[in-house]
Amino acid sequence: QVHVVESGGGLVQAGGSLRLSCVVSGSTFTINAFNWYRQAPGIQREFVAGISSDDSTDYVSNVKGRFTISRDNAKNTVYLQMNSLKPEDTAVYYCNAEIFLPDGYEVYSYWGQGTQVTVSS
Repeated sequence: QVHVVESGGGLVQAGGSLRLSCVVSGSTFTINAFNWYRQAPGIQREFVAGISSDDSTDYVSNVKGRFTISRDNAKNTVYLQMNSLKPEDTAVYYCNAEIFLPDGYEVYSYWGQGTQVTVSS
């Protein structure tokens, strides 16, 4: 069993900051990549940021320059530092961890339960 747990969400005023954390634990595993997604009411889940095994990163256009994704391999943890938050950032944020299958090549995606981020005007 592999468990993915997000934390760090909350209520913040526009212009404020939050840091989300995602910890992967459980059975023996190797993480290939982490991604953050978000979903607002009535809207499809949206890719926000990703970080690969070589630490290369990718962001959706409207968070570039404001959000930073990073990982700590020793702690099996990924972070999303969110600065200059805007009301349109309000959503449930989900952590996705790509875990290598036993063959060491293919991956399987695990999802966390989500953490609520609310940005007020």
